[in-house]
Amino acid sequence: MNDTVLTYSYKFELENGIEKTFVVNLKENSLEYLPPEELKFPKWALLSNFRCGNCPLSEAESKYCPLAVNLAEIISFFSDVASFEKARITVGSPERTYYKHTSVQSGISGLIGILMVTGGCPVMAKLKPMVRFHLPFATIEETEYRVFSFYLLSQLVRKELGGEPDWELNGLHKMYREIEEVNKNVVEKIRSLSKKDAGINSIIVLNNFANFVTIKLDEKDIEYFENLFKDLLD
Repeated sequence: MNDTVLTYSYKFELENGIEKTFVVNLKENSLEYLPPEELKFPKWALLSNFRCGNCPLSEAESKYCPLAVNLAEIISFFSDVASFEKARITVGSPERTYYKHTSVQSGISGLIGILMVTGGCPVMAKLKPMVRFHLPFATIEETEYRVFSFYLLSQLVRKELGGEPDWELNGLHKMYREIEEVNKNVVEKIRSLSKKDAGINSIIVLNNFANFVTIKLDEKDIEYFENLFKDLLD
């Protein structure tokens, strides 16, 4: 079995001189999050406190919400930080390093996105293929392109394995409705824990991306892609 570890790191250098690096280790074969030994389990992260309306987990199998536990350190560190505060953010990935001087929330949203998908939440886990090709500081357009591409490729794999492919993207639409519900619940829960808004707004950014994807699916808006692929389609 392949036990190679993939590592992503997010280093934040705040303008007040404070620095913090978050390291995310994943199993390469499953993209499962490998939490640090000192992982804390705050009471507010109990599944009974943090459960989303569409959560398939039971308290018997998971006393704590895995998503909440994995976000606890980030929520604690940024609880006094405003989302618009600027920071120098360096992101290390298996293939390359990214750097940007931008708002704190722009960096946090990418970091939170990885943890939400790989940390044990069954609803979010369907986006794991995107984590393997994680793109920090992605725009809405980049996210839209990556989401549609990843899903269509998954349907090609399904077809090759003998399954019925979903070329109409109906499953993607359902998936993102579920993801929106998780994001909205996480925002509400974090709101009561954060003194300022960096963590909250980072989740809102992710949910805005999810909303954008579902709107595109609802409207079947492919004009942008039609123009983009014009030479290929002619």
